[in-house]
Amino acid sequence: MCATVFGVGDDLYVNMTLLQNATAQGAVCLDGSPPAYYLHRGFDSGLSNWIVFLDGGGWCESISDCQGRKTTDKGSSKYMMNQTNFLGILHNTTKLNPDFYNWNKVWIGYCDGSSFTGDIDEVDPGQKLYFRGARIFKAVMDELWSQGMQNAKNAILSGTSAGGLATILNCDKFKFFFSGDVKVKCVANAGFFINANTISGTPNIHKKYQQVVDLHGSIKNLPPSCTSAMEPSLCFFPQNVISFIETPLFIINSAYDAWQINNTLVPSNLDPQHIWEHCKVRISDCTLSQRTTIKAFGTEFLKAFDGLTPCITRGYFITSCHTHEQIVKPEYWLSTSSPRIINKTIAEVVGDWYFDRTGFHQYMDSYPCAKDC
Repeated sequence: MCATVFGVGDDLYVNMTLLQNATAQGAVCLDGSPPAYYLHRGFDSGLSNWIVFLDGGGWCESISDCQGRKTTDKGSSKYMMNQTNFLGILHNTTKLNPDFYNWNKVWIGYCDGSSFTGDIDEVDPGQKLYFRGARIFKAVMDELWSQGMQNAKNAILSGTSAGGLATILNCDKFKFFFSGDVKVKCVANAGFFINANTISGTPNIHKKYQQVVDLHGSIKNLPPSCTSAMEPSLCFFPQNVISFIETPLFIINSAYDAWQINNTLVPSNLDPQHIWEHCKVRISDCTLSQRTTIKAFGTEFLKAFDGLTPCITRGYFITSCHTHEQIVKPEYWLSTSSPRIINKTIAEVVGDWYFDRTGFHQYMDSYPCAKDC
């Protein structure tokens, strides 16, 4: 059973559940520990509605990198918090989450380093590493099915950062768990990582994704319609894979995403003299040259959407805010200071899109920062 403990004010703390029986299926974290999730039960009209949220936290692309994650909550459930705070799209009040407040909500811990795509039978003999992210996803879905998700009428797969990418990559798989009469959609936040070069012109993020896909055996869990059309690691990029996804998908992102500016565009190894240090923290501290470089990245980000096939069930909320991970932060999801497009917050737009109250396909592309960032 999953108990919920209420904190002060607007806090909603939810207890962790270890999925011990998943180990029999080989569905384990990098260190071999069982996967974990946090479940807050729905109520009233939301009893048959579900939001499944995939946690983020980057990727590990080498044995040494994954070994380092084994002693953190991103590689082992042993280090995950006993409770986590449900905010934003996961909150349970009409004030902070009017459309989804009474749904069943699940937060799945991220401990595989591959955006829930890895699946290799062999265990690394030296470091005893397990690459089983896809098995974790399936094991938790099977568990939630037995917890009542088989009675769902509405369902959303969501996530942020690496979990936002996982949402995109696993969107159709999530849909296949349900019968055709269930309304299933996916909402990916801060997961639209583009295949861009660094300030020195090197393809660091593509190389990273190649290593992730190879190390974790991710190819078998990427959409085959994409991997049959291009080199598999390219299917780790949303700009290449989204056109192959059939389930309705909503993208929430910044064209000047903080993680991508800090890692894809200006990784620390390319800034040994720390010229970009203050700029990467606050764009207002950038020089004119640095602003020009960042603006060019934003232009490239928006151009990535031009290559997507048109789709009337897809929606976008693209801000110019220098931020990352927005839907579980109340100041971005729904507050007086939230970013707005045509005077609507992220929460309002996602609700309109999910419930088909209105079509929505819109960019916010002012630079360097919209007034309500």
